[in-house]
Amino acid sequence: MKTVILVRHGKSSWEYNVSDRDRPLMERGIKDVNKVAKAFQSELTPIEAAYSSPANRAMHTAMIFLRSLSFPFANFELSNELYDFSGEDVHRFILGLNNDKNTVIIFGHNEAFTHIANSLGNMYIDNVPTSGLVQLKFDTNDWSAVTKGITVRTLFPKQLKE
Repeated sequence: MKTVILVRHGKSSWEYNVSDRDRPLMERGIKDVNKVAKAFQSELTPIEAAYSSPANRAMHTAMIFLRSLSFPFANFELSNELYDFSGEDVHRFILGLNNDKNTVIIFGHNEAFTHIANSLGNMYIDNVPTSGLVQLKFDTNDWSAVTKGITVRTLFPKQLKE
């Protein structure tokens, strides 16, 4: 069995005159990421590797989330393939994962994550919101054979109590 956990970056700010890659998280984004991480932690799935888009907002989301899980940062990597908005590069990234990893978490962007959640999961999601988490499980031991799986869980900030 292979499991991928998608986490969309937290709410980011447009108020700074910086490139898209450099946009920071807003305070609400930080709060929402912490809320989702805390809820995820209560049903902790052992994660073997973590990957993030190199965009500031995605990396910052990953740091907050992974720190709350006491995840070893030696098992964390950035990938330019995850700075993707269509989902094509993210899909290729998933298919190319090393088979010695069974459960991975990926931090990135929309529309890519909504596309992946809908094309690889069995539940329609209109939109993966900022700080939203979607966990997908696949009945295979080979990442390159991943096709349609099961949407095991969604955690969206609006669903969680303060």
